[in-house]
Amino acid sequence: MTATDFDFTNAAGRELAGVLETGAGPVHAWAVFAHCFTCDKTSLAATRVSRALADHGVGVLRFDFTGLGESEGAFGHGLSGDVRDVVRAAEAMAASGRAPRLLIGHSFGGAAVLAAAGALASVTAVAVIGTPFDAEHVLTHVGPALEGLAAGRRVPVSIAGRDFELGADFVEDIRSHNQLGRIAGLGRALLVLHSPLDDIVSIDNAAEIFQTARHPKSFVSLDDADHLLTRQADADYAAAVIAAWASRYLGDPGSDPTA
Repeated sequence: MTATDFDFTNAAGRELAGVLETGAGPVHAWAVFAHCFTCDKTSLAATRVSRALADHGVGVLRFDFTGLGESEGAFGHGLSGDVRDVVRAAEAMAASGRAPRLLIGHSFGGAAVLAAAGALASVTAVAVIGTPFDAEHVLTHVGPALEGLAAGRRVPVSIAGRDFELGADFVEDIRSHNQLGRIAGLGRALLVLHSPLDDIVSIDNAAEIFQTARHPKSFVSLDDADHLLTRQADADYAAAVIAAWASRYLGDPGSDPTA
């Protein structure tokens, strides 16, 4: 297992911190992993899934979104900011000769990769884990503090025990996204992984994503896993399923995917 620093700049020129995971054997395809809301690239899901995929021959870039972890900039630009970061990550990999064929997103990171895929011609497959169907789902975790705020004003918000500052622009951006349309027009193979016991993002979200998407699409239950995939066995299982499923759609980088 090899972990290599892979930093790049976001659309505003800020440096984002990433780690490129590769296994002992040859790399058959490259992927980008987008972490959950307010998490970072060191989250258990990001680290374990990326490393397990690397063991299966899929090199993975896991990185910190703007303003999180070791990345520069200010957090709180809504889904649009995360989408731009995913696109920039993929472009940076392509510039280094590692154009990603697969996007993987966990929780709100799944919403970001679903939205970003259409801008990335090299991407042929998308896998989402514990992902909300509608971007507005994230607003349930920031409470009523952001409702009715004047433009330009920001207030402190506590999320999962961490303090951030968010404003009316965040809410406006989140509500501006049409995830239904994006999922329906994804045009890539889609794998939805979700636990029926997820108490952060309910299994109903997986059903809506799956029903909205067009073929080729697949759904895999993560049984009794928790939302953050804190058990090693759950992360390893998710990675093994993603690797086996994606092998049908990744193929040779110069070939066209077949539905």
